[in-house]
Amino acid sequence: MSTLTIRSLRKNYGAVEVLKGIDLEAQNGEFIALVGPSGCGKSTLLAMIAGLETVTSGEIRIDGRLVNSVAPKDRDIAMVFQSYALYPTMTVRENITFGMESRRVPKPRQDEAVKRVAALLQIEPLLGRKPGQLSGGQRQRVAMGRALVRDPKLFLFDEPLSNLDAKLRVDMRTEIKKLHHRVGKTTVYVTHDQVEAMTLASRIAVMHQGSVQQFDEPATIYNRPANMFVAGFMGSPAMNFLPAELSEEGGRPTVVLPAADGKTASLPIVQALPSDTPRQLLLGVRPEHIYRFDPDLARRKPSIAQIDAVVELVEPTGAETMAVLRLGGKEITGRFDPDGTPRMGETVTLGIDMARACLFDPTAQRLI
Repeated sequence: MSTLTIRSLRKNYGAVEVLKGIDLEAQNGEFIALVGPSGCGKSTLLAMIAGLETVTSGEIRIDGRLVNSVAPKDRDIAMVFQSYALYPTMTVRENITFGMESRRVPKPRQDEAVKRVAALLQIEPLLGRKPGQLSGGQRQRVAMGRALVRDPKLFLFDEPLSNLDAKLRVDMRTEIKKLHHRVGKTTVYVTHDQVEAMTLASRIAVMHQGSVQQFDEPATIYNRPANMFVAGFMGSPAMNFLPAELSEEGGRPTVVLPAADGKTASLPIVQALPSDTPRQLLLGVRPEHIYRFDPDLARRKPSIAQIDAVVELVEPTGAETMAVLRLGGKEITGRFDPDGTPRMGETVTLGIDMARACLFDPTAQRLI
């Protein structure tokens, strides 16, 4: 049974339509990430699930129960906010038990819940401290502890790591994933960070301008994006898009695109194409699927196609090196092993893995 079901959900602020018919479903125990750029509607959607925003039309069901008009406190949810929202004058223990005090939960049950959650989050030594005496990561654990004592049907996270520094974000991301595996509760997690979404979620809803562009498993969204927005948003550096023309060589379909020195290159298409494929295409290639060509690689991977490009910029990052390359009049980014990085100004023969490439209709901007 689905813990959360959303059908045809719309939200208007006057004449402005913020959510445009959202359909989503989270199975019991699933971790769903809502990801997209600022203003796409993901936080509004989360607030509507929580009952903090009203529904213009459509349905929200939690465990099959319609909750459109149900007060937030009666929805059996727990929410972790971006700002932590801790009471500064209360101790960690008092912050965690505040909701239980309000609901008049007996003291022995409160103590039992605090002990369980503090052990789970490894915050037992912090229970007597106040929020001002805690680090950002510790405050985030306390905010999560306050949600966990509820033992709700549904956890909601609203960009909980955005106020943390880069290293702490990585550490807390790991902790949240471990916590989800231990607790096993259905979770809806809002983030603008596509790396967070990819690493945490069992399924991702990519949102743009109030609509869900694609809702699928992380690997599918990354490798077979539904459209150019998803392809460009998911991945860092982003997918490269190269204008190309559909052609044929030796009875096999190919794409022809500009290469270095005014030449063109014909790259074989590995996938089957529908009969209505347009002649003008966009070839989408991830930076990690661009290699420095060598015959051994081509023998191991028959899908590798050759093309020449000029190296315009090299950006070492330690474990890997990014290179900006010019193909005809178009700049692309390649991701290389530091030992095989091309030099600036060099004309280099690249190998493009056509089995991993995507073809897009440039007019409809959808995956072919």
